[in-house]
Amino acid sequence: MTDAELQSLVESISITDFERPFEHQATFNRRLRTTGGRYLLATHNLEINPRMMTDFDEATLIGVIQHELIHYHLHMQGLPHQHRDQAFKQELARTGALRFAPAQPQAAKWHYCCANGHDIYRNRRMNVKRYVCGKCRAPLKLMNPNG
Repeated sequence: MTDAELQSLVESISITDFERPFEHQATFNRRLRTTGGRYLLATHNLEINPRMMTDFDEATLIGVIQHELIHYHLHMQGLPHQHRDQAFKQELARTGALRFAPAQPQAAKWHYCCANGHDIYRNRRMNVKRYVCGKCRAPLKLMNPNG
């Protein structure tokens, strides 16, 4: 999906769910890591994590777009638009939008195994001469050298 296709999807969701036009830009932002999307207060633009489309189904993507559009439309009307505000919670319930983006799948890069068979998965490499197994104090061995 391109940015233009995302823009048309956001505009159609805005009309069908909120009966108001979306008059700003919606783009994908690859740098978003821990969030599904964000509404930018200064520019009124929406940024969507492209992993919401690739790692999850279309319903998740639409739920994230609806969530960001709630922020957008409430802010444009001058109403409270933060997660803790009652108006925001009512719009979440009305539209069925996602409250939180689903957790991103995290793949550990480094797999270690001790002499007794305990598996240890780490995102950062560690020195096997310096560290031992936290369960049995046995020496560690790197199982996958390239991650």
